[in-house]
Amino acid sequence: MSEPPRFDRGHTDDLMSFLAASPTPYHAVANAAERLEKAGFRQVAETDAWDGTAGGKYVLRGGAIIAWYVPEGAEAHTPFRIVGAHTDSPTLRVKPRPDSGAHGWRQVAVEIYGGPLLNSWLDRDLGLAGRLSLRDGTTCLVDVDRPLLRVPQLAIHLDRAVNSDGLKLDKQRHMQPVWGLGEDVRDGDLIAFLEETAGLPDGSVTGWDLMVHPVEPPAHLGRDRELVAGPRMDNLLSVHAGTAALAAVAGHGSRLSYIPVLAAFDHEENGSQSDTGADGPLLGSVLERSVHARGGSLEDRARALAGTVCLSSDTGHAVHPNYAERHDPTHHPRVDGGPLLKVNVNNRYATDGSGRAVFAAACEKAGVPFQTFVSNNAMPCGTTIGPITAARHGIRTVDIGVAILSMHSVRELCGAKDPYLLANALTAFLEG
Repeated sequence: MSEPPRFDRGHTDDLMSFLAASPTPYHAVANAAERLEKAGFRQVAETDAWDGTAGGKYVLRGGAIIAWYVPEGAEAHTPFRIVGAHTDSPTLRVKPRPDSGAHGWRQVAVEIYGGPLLNSWLDRDLGLAGRLSLRDGTTCLVDVDRPLLRVPQLAIHLDRAVNSDGLKLDKQRHMQPVWGLGEDVRDGDLIAFLEETAGLPDGSVTGWDLMVHPVEPPAHLGRDRELVAGPRMDNLLSVHAGTAALAAVAGHGSRLSYIPVLAAFDHEENGSQSDTGADGPLLGSVLERSVHARGGSLEDRARALAGTVCLSSDTGHAVHPNYAERHDPTHHPRVDGGPLLKVNVNNRYATDGSGRAVFAAACEKAGVPFQTFVSNNAMPCGTTIGPITAARHGIRTVDIGVAILSMHSVRELCGAKDPYLLANALTAFLEG
């Protein structure tokens, strides 16, 4: 194994900035694109004809980004090395008719997106962000990054058994946030407020994709600042690491024997079945068009995909000190123990023995330790974009990630070193 990389706290600090600046998938891909632009990448439109010139390119579609770097001399059948991730996180999303209220409270009607830990959203200062669709056919991003909303918990005096019997939350009745006072609730008030906030003319917004987010910024904690607490680590931690890795290998130019790719999809938390999800056509379309732009045929595309490998990077469970019995007794991944190799024989993860060898080689090259995650047999196992990618595209796929606590909470917890170790492993993998 190579010498382990010296920990660079600057990478983790940059991750914290990325998390804070990315309250929605739309903001996340915009921030990833900005980082890639600084590394020399350029955006290409799906509606334009593509050329096969060398260099970095990326496509944005909604809350998804596909970016790739073509080295000098790459042939049409050159295989890809893909880092896959997702941009969405469990949250509360605004309904089509957002304005509601009762008993003198003004509220925002929200729907539950994904599988959040509902109790973690209670009594938090919440902002509102997302994408606004305008009358002229364009879109713009909006972010009210200040305390605007709150989901108030019922006082213990009115629920005396809450600590003994457990908190029970009805998704419809108990999760609607308040954002002010008033008896006269009118349709259009929230959107008018957002138009004013974004500096848009009255009535210019005709559609919206809005979601609630905590405004408390990410923070180091622990005696030696060895932990990081923050929102949306599942899975912007992987998006950030993949972006950093792709930007790093793009500087290596003709030394690359593969075409490195970052594929960050939306809608993983609710099944990936959308035009921007991993079960949609976006990745396959980009890879095929990249082959054809370099003069490739159907045969070249088949050869390229046959040699392609994808690392599906998503967060995993660190062993919880208060609930160790919920974990497999022989697999106890630890925070700051290096990235996880995620295995499930029922194919909830796509890793097999040959995939393990690929990941082990990348970690050895980078000098990065890794751990293995397997679910307790008595507990159902989650899944990722890994099996979807493998099945849809016929690509050898390996599921990996970083060990965290409080997954799907409004505020998750990871080690300060693990994001940096993951980025180093991804860089070594993309280099081939």
